[in-house]
Amino acid sequence: MLRSLTRLLFLLAALACAAAPAGAVESAPVSSPRATATLVTDRDGAGPHGELRVALRLRIAPGWHTYWRNPGEAGAAPELTLTLPEGARAGEIAWPTPRRVTEGGLTTYAYSDQVLLPVTVTFGKAGGPAEIKARATWLVCKDICVPEEGDFSVALGPGPGAPSAQAALFAAADRMMPRPSPWEARIAADGALWVGGAELTPATVTDAWFIPDRPGMIQDDAAQPLSVRQGGFTLALHPAKGFRADAGLSGVLSVRDRAGLQTDVALLAAPGQPPSAAVLPVWRMLALAFLGGAILNLMPCVFPILAMKTVALARGAAHGAARAHAVSYAAGVLATFAALGGALLAARAAGYAAGWGFQFQSPVFVAAMVWLLFGVGLNLSGVFTVGSGLAGVGQGLIGQKGAGRGGHAGSFLTGLLAVLVATPCTAPFMAAAIAGALAAPPAVTILVFLAMGAGLAAPYVALAALPGLSRAMPRPGPWMETLRQVLAFPMYAAAVWLLWVVTQEAGADGVLATGVGLVLVGFAAWAAGRAQRHAVQGRRIFQAAALVAVLAAAGVLGGIALAPAGVAATPEAAGPGLSGRAEAFTPDRLAALRASGRPVFVNMTAAWCVTCLVNERVAIRTASVEAAFAARGIAYLKGDWTRQDPVITAFLQEHGRDGVPLYLYYPPRGAPPVVLPQILTEGIVLDRIGAG
Repeated sequence: MLRSLTRLLFLLAALACAAAPAGAVESAPVSSPRATATLVTDRDGAGPHGELRVALRLRIAPGWHTYWRNPGEAGAAPELTLTLPEGARAGEIAWPTPRRVTEGGLTTYAYSDQVLLPVTVTFGKAGGPAEIKARATWLVCKDICVPEEGDFSVALGPGPGAPSAQAALFAAADRMMPRPSPWEARIAADGALWVGGAELTPATVTDAWFIPDRPGMIQDDAAQPLSVRQGGFTLALHPAKGFRADAGLSGVLSVRDRAGLQTDVALLAAPGQPPSAAVLPVWRMLALAFLGGAILNLMPCVFPILAMKTVALARGAAHGAARAHAVSYAAGVLATFAALGGALLAARAAGYAAGWGFQFQSPVFVAAMVWLLFGVGLNLSGVFTVGSGLAGVGQGLIGQKGAGRGGHAGSFLTGLLAVLVATPCTAPFMAAAIAGALAAPPAVTILVFLAMGAGLAAPYVALAALPGLSRAMPRPGPWMETLRQVLAFPMYAAAVWLLWVVTQEAGADGVLATGVGLVLVGFAAWAAGRAQRHAVQGRRIFQAAALVAVLAAAGVLGGIALAPAGVAATPEAAGPGLSGRAEAFTPDRLAALRASGRPVFVNMTAAWCVTCLVNERVAIRTASVEAAFAARGIAYLKGDWTRQDPVITAFLQEHGRDGVPLYLYYPPRGAPPVVLPQILTEGIVLDRIGAG
């Protein structure tokens, strides 16, 4: 009986030992109000292969943080020094991916809450119990930075041991480690970091950023503009003093996909230029840009301006000053194109995906254009004239001052206005030129924009330079005043169209604010006209009233900026004909239709794009095209880029475009897409879908 009871007690003890949790291997803590530090191991022995991992564990108080191996523009990385048994050696710290932190205008790379910094220790031989000692220093910061330090010790049992109670911490830290990169990477001398991989496309990559593992390599606080194309992307890094492209660049690359999932990889970029994206030679880009700018004169956006310049040409010829005014007009066009190119480059450098006509995606800009065109119309109607204090701008618009000095400023500003009203349109050759320009160095980009300006100004300059022009032009007379007033109505029509664009971008509140601004602009024009017809005392009163109205209108722009986004006309309610059964474009819907084998027609458009609207009316929303689409089961997807949409922007860039329109036809059964011209006819559409 006693022997049986003894056996039962031994059995219960064995079961208790088997069920007991793994031994805890964690040092005594070193604590402060800011952080608690301990030394932990993943096993309670040397491991079956003579290896185990030791880590500094930091539990950080809320609001405080410590730093990564490269702390960024401030801070200091933790340091860990191990004292090991004879024959053992330690590797480097494995650093989890940090997060970016802004401290007083400085960008740092840091950890908060809790972090584990593991080191792999290799023992020369398995033996008896061992002790590992460590000394660590770390910096914790919040509003102030406090250096802290501690000495630690852990005891290991004999033999390989078993996983410790802290093993789960190491598993969690492993999930925070950047994985080896599966992608090829190159770093150029100008800081362009190219990453290539088949799965990297505009449809999958929405954001990316790079953190170098050594300080002083890049400007940590600078934006990293992302440019994605099929099979890879480029991050425009800003080199710092320590940057050397010929030595390569290493660090952590974080990539975010459309589902919001983040992938962190340890990247090593070799020296080298990013592979060419089939960028056109500079001379060809310039030629295409010039042709596109010249054809832009035939677009409906520019008609009112060209009509005014024709009248100005006639008056200038009568005074022998046509060539001089042509030069002034061309200077205005070129200066505005250069400014537009510079603004586009600045927007991209700040991380925005901007393309041709990007400014029309802002309801504030569109509302300002409504007021400007309305004001020009009032000037042409004779409500007011711009006095000599503004260098005769209004009079110069149609050459009222002839060869006078003030008329040159008017010609210059007419060139400016021509560019502003031309940007909602696009012309053949422009897409290739702009796409190539934006992939080229900034100097080439500006040169291409200047070539487009030269093309836009070329017809007027050529007419002015023709010999004997003064004999061919009609004589000045009362007809010019009549034509001047008639030309006001295209300006009013353009203002009304842009007011409709505001409804798409800023909704009813935006339209109301724009309407209030129109009243103020109208009052300012009337007051300015009254001031020009009164004596000095009355003139000052009306001038002050006009100034107050203009300032009030400027204040209204702030209200438009804060107005909620409008609801653009949905494809299903876009009107009769084909657009009445269009579906809203999404990459998932396109993929699903393609997977099912259906043919698909994709229309990328915007409410402010006149070319887009004309194409829809004359080439897409027609009975013949609708019947052809229905007979062939063609799905019609319509993407609205009226306001900035990163999904549509990525799709445009994937197909080498930086603006709308873009028309694609995907034949059935997975055939490659066909890109249609930017200027459509019904015959072109029917021919490309095989119904011609």
